Amino acid sequence: MCPAVAAGPTNKGVIAMPVARRINQDDLRNHNLSVVLSSMARSKRPMSRAALAKETGLTKATLSLLSDILLRNEVIRQLKPTSDSSFGRPSTPLAFDSGRWAGVGMQINTDGFGYTVLDLNGTIVDTAWRERTMDDVDPDDVFAQLDELMRPVERNLQRYGYTITGAELALPGLVTNHNTLLVARNLGWRDIDLNRYEVFRRLGADANNEATLAAIAQIPGYASQRPERDWPIDTLDSFVYVSTDVGIGGAYVREGQIVKGDHGFAGEIGHISVNMRGPQCRCGRHGCLELYAGRRAMMVASGIAGERDAARTDLLPRLHAAWRGGETKAVFAVENAVAALASALASTLNVIDTENIVLGGLWSEFGEDLRGNLEQRVQSQILARDSVKVRLMFPPVTDHPAMYGAAVMGLDRLFRDPLSFMTVE
Repeated sequence: MCPAVAAGPTNKGVIAMPVARRINQDDLRNHNLSVVLSSMARSKRPMSRAALAKETGLTKATLSLLSDILLRNEVIRQLKPTSDSSFGRPSTPLAFDSGRWAGVGMQINTDGFGYTVLDLNGTIVDTAWRERTMDDVDPDDVFAQLDELMRPVERNLQRYGYTITGAELALPGLVTNHNTLLVARNLGWRDIDLNRYEVFRRLGADANNEATLAAIAQIPGYASQRPERDWPIDTLDSFVYVSTDVGIGGAYVREGQIVKGDHGFAGEIGHISVNMRGPQCRCGRHGCLELYAGRRAMMVASGIAGERDAARTDLLPRLHAAWRGGETKAVFAVENAVAALASALASTLNVIDTENIVLGGLWSEFGEDLRGNLEQRVQSQILARDSVKVRLMFPPVTDHPAMYGAAVMGLDRLFRDPLSFMTVE
């Protein structure tokens, strides 16, 4: 027999069972409110109390009590009753209220910085982006400018009656769970305690990798009302998101939830080596994917810009035009990038076993022909190619998706802990 292992402090010969914290009435109510909010957000159309009770498994009496709490706190509102021929009486749909709750998303990237404010009902309240070349800039200077940008936004939200449920900052690097930026090589930043910045502390912000937040932006109904329009991804789908810019990042979404890894650093697809004898990357390895398929690398390889100007976003249309026009260096640069992408993506799918790829960033501008070509290349390189059909798509959210996803995560605090924002009595 195997020896018994004590689960906690013991007396000799006594096995102590772990002590579980009791769930009180507020815990249960908080959980149920979170379930109701999430169910409403994932639905394409407003749901009645009866429909919500069926969807969540809660009793109609419980659902009625919860909806009253949400109505009193102006989280939801009642719409005009509608008749359904399959039921005997009209039902009253419930929808998220507007003008009351907002999440704030901020971003600092290789081409500038900005913010997005997102209403709980899924509409963008305000957004702005400041273009700026960010090669080896002083972080104190950038955060001071971000602070200056955000102060009038905060005042306006307060004047209009909004409560900011949370704020998130998207960064192109490795961020710890304690809001320390370990490294952002394409910014030249390392070991920065983000809590030292006033704008970060004032908004009670958290920070995350930009690719992770861009992936969250593609999940319909994640902490805000999903759009009614068709969406290529469903709420509980699994997919790999690839963010392509100067650097290349990635994220793995498993059944509608981000898989961050043990330390929060999962998804660094840009540093998969596709050529062990290739050039040395800033990370120290050789032949990393972003040295072939990143924006800076492609601008240099195509002859459109030198190293100094390669990060300029205004040069992207020139790359697209040169490639479409059949200019030799541009065609060669894009072909090398596509080959590298296909290799890295196939390796990723072989490891995590999913068939959906969302390719964001600069590649979405190359059009359907290139998308189909890349999809076929990945398909031919996965081990399960005879039984798994790869689906590669461009993202539904393309305008600063990391900033949008950061705003979604600001709203996520309301979804995860509703009672901290509400009064029950």
